[in-house]
Amino acid sequence: MCRQRNPRTLEGVSTSRIALYYKFVPLKDPEAVKLWQHTLCRELGLRGRIIISEHGINGTVGGPLKAVKQYVKQTRSYQPFRGMEIKWSDGGAEDFPRLSVKVRPELVAFGLDEVKVNDDGVIGGGEHLSPEQVHQLVEAKRAEGVEVTFFDGRNAMEAQIGRFKDAVVPETETTRDFVTELDSGKYDHLKDKPVVTYCTGGIRCEVLSALMKERGWQEVYQIDGGIVRYGETYGDSGYWEGELYVFDGRMNTRFSDQAKTIGECVSCAAPTSTFYNCLDRGCSTLQLYCTDCRHIPETTRCQACRKRLAENPQHPNSGALTRPRRRHQAAESVSV
Repeated sequence: MCRQRNPRTLEGVSTSRIALYYKFVPLKDPEAVKLWQHTLCRELGLRGRIIISEHGINGTVGGPLKAVKQYVKQTRSYQPFRGMEIKWSDGGAEDFPRLSVKVRPELVAFGLDEVKVNDDGVIGGGEHLSPEQVHQLVEAKRAEGVEVTFFDGRNAMEAQIGRFKDAVVPETETTRDFVTELDSGKYDHLKDKPVVTYCTGGIRCEVLSALMKERGWQEVYQIDGGIVRYGETYGDSGYWEGELYVFDGRMNTRFSDQAKTIGECVSCAAPTSTFYNCLDRGCSTLQLYCTDCRHIPETTRCQACRKRLAENPQHPNSGALTRPRRRHQAAESVSV
C-alpha cells in the first residue's frame, strides 16, 4: 500500500534520485552483464530491479544522487548501452526492498518468441513521437476530420488512477494478456485509424506497437519516453489526466499540483489514488480505497483471496489474519 513520502532534501536540493531506463539491443552474454550490473550496484549502494535478456536491459534503480549518476555513467560506458536514455524521478533506495538483478527471456513478459531486435531497437515497432509531435499529430488529424486514438499499453489496473483522455484501455491484468486482446477482434475498427500507444516509460510500447503492426494496424505511433516524458513536458495541461502508477514503493506520482484524482474507491466511489492489498499475506490484488474505507483491506480478505482459499483450504496463507502479511511490492517486473 502507499506510504507517506520521507523528505529527501537538503537546503532545497534533492539528495537522492531514481533512474528509469531501458534499451533494446542484442546482448551476447546476458549472464555476464548481470554479474557486472549486480556488482556495480552493490558497490554504489543502490537498490532497485534490473532485467537483462538477449534483447537488452530494463531497469529502475535508486540511491544517493551522486551514486546514481556514477551508475549511469558506468553503464553507458558499455558499448551496447551508449546513448541509453535515462528518466529521472524523485525517490531513493528506500523505495525498493532490495537489489534484484535477473536474466529473463524477455525484457517485458509478453510471452512471445517473435520479438526481434537489432542495434536500432525493436524491429518493426511504431513511429516514435516526442510529446510535442503528439500534439502536432492530434491537431493535424483533427484538421482533416480524423480523431487520434490513445491506446493504453499498461495493465488496466494502472489506468484506474491516470490515463490519456478518452483512451482505449484493454482488459489486461498482465502484459501477456495483450496478445489475446489484440487477437480478439475488439479493436479491429482501429486498424485504419491513427493510434498512439503509451505506457509508463515507453518499453512496453516498443513491443506492443510492433505486435499491432504485425496484426494489420496501419498507422501506429508511440510516445518517446512514455508517460514520464510526456508529463515532464506538459504536466497536467495536455491530454494526460490523473496520476501515474509507478513500480516502486511510491506506487503513484503526480506531475503537478493540478493533477486530477480520477480513481474511485471500490467501496464507496469516493475519489482516491491509493491502492491497497487486503490483509492476506499473499494478496496480489491491488484495489483503490479512500481514507474512510481503508479499514476494509486492513482487516479483511478481498474476494480474490477468499476464492483462492475456498479452492485450496490448505493454502500456506490460510489461517488467522492477525499474522503480519508481506508488504506488497508494486511489481516483480520493472515494466517501465
